[in-house]
Amino acid sequence: MRIFKNLRALITSGAGIVVGMPDADSDPNPTRLFQAWFKAARKSGLYLPEAMTVATASPGGRPSARMVLLKHADEEGFVFFTNYGSRKASELEANPYASLLFHWPILQRQVRVEGRVVRVSREESADYYHSRPRGSQIGAWASKQSSELDARETLERRVQEFEGQFGEGDVPLPDHWGGYRIIPDRMEFWQGRPFRLHDRIIFERNHPDAAWETHRLYP
Repeated sequence: MRIFKNLRALITSGAGIVVGMPDADSDPNPTRLFQAWFKAARKSGLYLPEAMTVATASPGGRPSARMVLLKHADEEGFVFFTNYGSRKASELEANPYASLLFHWPILQRQVRVEGRVVRVSREESADYYHSRPRGSQIGAWASKQSSELDARETLERRVQEFEGQFGEGDVPLPDHWGGYRIIPDRMEFWQGRPFRLHDRIIFERNHPDAAWETHRLYP
């Protein structure tokens, strides 16, 4: 299977460089453009095309970034899941704005997303949580994400304790675990082009219900 992925990666490497991007006014909906690019990334053979950087900042303006996995994207926004006790969650609760970055080097494409962040409903979190492998569900209980851990054995012991507690029954959704949705107000699509003369198209809006405005940027 990995061999076929590598072959697809070679075939699609650099796709879009020569053709470039059409002007944004050909379809002023960035969600549709993202879905098309994401579909191309999934077909390209790239490992984990859903991987994205999530950048947050403390109330004092100190930034931090980490890689997470996109779980859903539509007109309402971009969703990922995490421990609500983690550093990123603590920063999002105090300063509810974030920036996402997707990088698909095979296609020489990037997508940057900025916007306000809200928690998804507990029902949505539960639906995704129970679709995960049982080991991952147990792990959500065992991990005090971003807290200091004295030894690996402590984490493994906590996993065993929760396995014993839940036995063969359902593993409930922890109160400290769930999803966030980034509601974008700015999206940038970057397409690599020869001689570093890249295409960059911006979509911006002042309100989630407002129409998107678009323009190009110099590379």
